[in-house]
Amino acid sequence: MLWVNLPKISFVIDIHLLKYLESIITDNRKSTFEKVLNNRTRHFTVVLEDIYQKHNTSAVVRSCDIFGIQDIHIIENKYNSYVSNQVAKGSQKWIDFHEYNTEEYNTDTCIDALRNNGYQLIATTPHNDSCLLKDFDISKKSAFVFGVEKAGVSDRMMAEADGYLKVPMVGFTESLNVSVAAAIVLNDLTTRLRDSAIDWSLSEEEKNEKRLDWCKKTINNVDQIIERYHIDNQKIS
Repeated sequence: MLWVNLPKISFVIDIHLLKYLESIITDNRKSTFEKVLNNRTRHFTVVLEDIYQKHNTSAVVRSCDIFGIQDIHIIENKYNSYVSNQVAKGSQKWIDFHEYNTEEYNTDTCIDALRNNGYQLIATTPHNDSCLLKDFDISKKSAFVFGVEKAGVSDRMMAEADGYLKVPMVGFTESLNVSVAAAIVLNDLTTRLRDSAIDWSLSEEEKNEKRLDWCKKTINNVDQIIERYHIDNQKIS
């Protein structure tokens, strides 16, 4: 699967259309949506910088969905990113992707976008005096950056990072596979986040945006259904 650039999220939602589409899906599906939405967060986000092995990208996407991370940011300076549905298990359907691949050096574009949205940049690396996972302060909005296999996070990202994070290791091996590292970090930090008093949940506007998006992704022939909905509403008005 090739990534597609997503438009900037707009929270101007047609509530009547949302309610109409919700009337089509099953109660069980709506219940599942609500359960997932109540555990979704944008307090934390994930950045993948030049990950070239699709099974690693796919596994991180799957972990983001499992641990409630709504957004993932993909930097493509050297390599194009792909998702394997066999590994991701369809999780990419429910996550918002933000791609940075149109500039000469896309890392700076991603850094600016994240900072403009209030995130601190946390580079994951075992090779310096990083903060240990158990000591990380979860109170700030944070973007966790995972770098290319072997080389890790770029020098540019390391220089711009607001902090560094590592998973403690006691074996001979000096680093974790990037997808394993991401899963460990997200499991620990999102668990702590949900047990805290921090306001980490999506806003109601954000939830409505995802309800509408997920309804559209669930219903067969949804474009025709929406077209008919608008035609019928025009007749009434």
